[in-house]
Amino acid sequence: MSTLKIYNSLSRKKQIFYPITPGKVGLYVCGITAYDYCHLGHARLMIAFDVVQRWLRINNYDVKYVRNITDIDDKIIDRAKKNNESIKILTSRFIKAAKEDSLLLNIQPPDYQPCATNYIPQILKMIEKLIFNGLAYQNNNGKINGDVNYSVRNFSNYGKLSGRLISSYFNKIDKKNNFKQDPLDFALWKISKNNDPHEAVWNSRWGAGRPGWHIECSAMSCDLLGSHFDIHGGGQDLQFPHHENEIAQSEGVYKHKFVNYWMHSGFVKINNKKMSKSFGNFCTIRDVLKKYNPEVIRFFFLRSHYRSTINYSEVYLNYAKQSLIRLYLALKEISEINYKKIIDLNEPHAKRFIIAMNDDFNTPVAISVLFDLANIINKNKSIEMAKQLRGLGNWLGLLEYSSDEFLKNNISLEENKIVNYSDNDIKLKIYSRSEARKKKKFLEADQIRQELINNGIILEDMPNGKTEWRRI
Repeated sequence: MSTLKIYNSLSRKKQIFYPITPGKVGLYVCGITAYDYCHLGHARLMIAFDVVQRWLRINNYDVKYVRNITDIDDKIIDRAKKNNESIKILTSRFIKAAKEDSLLLNIQPPDYQPCATNYIPQILKMIEKLIFNGLAYQNNNGKINGDVNYSVRNFSNYGKLSGRLISSYFNKIDKKNNFKQDPLDFALWKISKNNDPHEAVWNSRWGAGRPGWHIECSAMSCDLLGSHFDIHGGGQDLQFPHHENEIAQSEGVYKHKFVNYWMHSGFVKINNKKMSKSFGNFCTIRDVLKKYNPEVIRFFFLRSHYRSTINYSEVYLNYAKQSLIRLYLALKEISEINYKKIIDLNEPHAKRFIIAMNDDFNTPVAISVLFDLANIINKNKSIEMAKQLRGLGNWLGLLEYSSDEFLKNNISLEENKIVNYSDNDIKLKIYSRSEARKKKKFLEADQIRQELINNGIILEDMPNGKTEWRRI
């Protein structure tokens, strides 16, 4: 097999993967904050790292996969107050919902899903060590005890993950807390307020309060994987300040390297705009599952590289649906047998698939191999190639249904009528679509595009006004 390479956000380049302990991998991924239903950004993150942990196991690594749950946080407290319910009831409901969503998307459960509130003793111990090491202090306004903060300037390597200089960071921070020694510093322990619910308060030597968000992940990851482990993952938005602060805390306590490889999944945009409740384009996984088969959603995300920004729209999701239908139609052409895990590793398509996945988990290229196999099956009705297609798809958590089971819920009779268009046929269709657009007959133009998609032809409108095409 080829050598696995991972893009390391810390070094900003692809690096050959060398585990700390041969044959074993410690993987930690920042999970949900349990105050609302999971959105498409969560889906993208969880699917990306589900594929990572699957591929590591396929490569015979003994993986210890941890994905945490934040169950105490300002947003959680505010939502519980707004709903007039307990924090425990609120978080339990959304943790259960997240697990249900994950199961539907064929995301394998992590080996551990720790909740922050179960790690208060470990958090307190880390804070004590940071104070002892001269990297943390307690605010005091002369009347009451204040928050315990991390002293950012005292950690010489601050900014090494994000590449941000302290000078540039200073202008973007909240400078309202007058009791910090430095506006750069961040909270490790937040002293409770009079209106805080009892569920959000724990005793400590610095006064009753609760942990800051960043210290929670340091405590959970180090407790479960050790103070030095292989891979830490999360969304791109967590690289700074959350992951930067995790490094400062963990290395500040243990005085050695925290994580060898940092991985970050890309952003999700909705119709070319940043996903945000304020824009009215906030989509939960449950919203999308009402309209689409879960495997279509999974396939949609895996057609883009995990580090890229992905643009979600129903148009693109429909493209993904039609593409996945073509794979199932290829399998339908031959007798259905159990193809799972029957893979010839020496077969050329399998070799290309493996090379792609070992190149920083390049799922778009791996999926293109699946379509090459589908084309062969359509021509030759090859059972051996069908075995390869089904088996390699399963490695990505795809093609898990029988063909009949998937197609009867995802394809109409019209969609099943596949036409083998010649290159000239396609050019004529593109011309007809162009003429329809010029005459502002946009519905007719969209119908032509959809007809071609249904038959494995993707159109791409270029900036110069021309339309390029390719076969799936």
